[in-house]
Amino acid sequence: MTTTDMPRPLDADAKRPAAKKRPRGAATGGLRRAIAPTTLLWIMACLYGFPVLWFVLSSFKPSSDLFSYPLTLVPRNPTLSGFKAAWDSANFSQYFINTALVCVITTILTVGVSCCTGYALAKYDNKWLKAFFICILATTMLPGEVMLAPEFLVVRNLGLYNSFAGIILPAVLTATGCFMFRQFFLTVPDELVEAARIDGARELAIFARIMVPLSRPIMLTLAILSFQWRWNDYIWPLLMLNDPNKFTVQIGIQSIVGAQNINWSVLLGASVISMIPLILVFLVFQRYVMGADINAGLKD
Repeated sequence: MTTTDMPRPLDADAKRPAAKKRPRGAATGGLRRAIAPTTLLWIMACLYGFPVLWFVLSSFKPSSDLFSYPLTLVPRNPTLSGFKAAWDSANFSQYFINTALVCVITTILTVGVSCCTGYALAKYDNKWLKAFFICILATTMLPGEVMLAPEFLVVRNLGLYNSFAGIILPAVLTATGCFMFRQFFLTVPDELVEAARIDGARELAIFARIMVPLSRPIMLTLAILSFQWRWNDYIWPLLMLNDPNKFTVQIGIQSIVGAQNINWSVLLGASVISMIPLILVFLVFQRYVMGADINAGLKD
């Protein structure tokens, strides 16, 4: 005798653990804990931002109002005369073109070289690579002024004095960039590389098709930093350049400052003009600086 009475499967919902109810006061407690750090951050932002705000607003003041007492934050008679005088007093358009050329080429080379170096340091086990990494880190412990003289002699002996190549090449390899990429590639699971090798991918294809797309946030972060470093660089271009037609923006601003008499209105206007490209670069690329999903494509 057979029977059709089969054991009734348990309800799947019954197996599922009941969701924990969030305590009623948890949201209120989290809000209270966030008030103190948020307030501290706003205070720090105001402390850092106030001098910049004063600097920018002062560039709209005429020369007679800059040091008039009592000092005022908002200009009484706003004017653009400082900006116009700064733009007309120097060959600023040529300075911007020169600086943009140096910054773009240096940034592209810096990101590419740092990405390759960081990947090799992170994913290949070799004692010479480790020694090379220690040497790179050692350069961060030396003041930049100490390395100016030997760098200048090397660049001059190579025949690159008074040329853009003399500014670009010494700035391509940076310890900060190599360190950033090495630390990022260390977080990428080795199983991802091994899986690609088992599928027959070559080393260059693994680097170009897998590692480079994963490192896009680091690339953009370093690109922003490198562009900022090169745009604000003053000492090295001042040593390397002798032709006024090859001056960068920072040298151009220094050239409009007299030895005895400083026109502060013109100087403030020129300084604010030099900040505009950096602000635009940051506003355009800041949304790309985010965390990468390095576990994409892997199974537990």
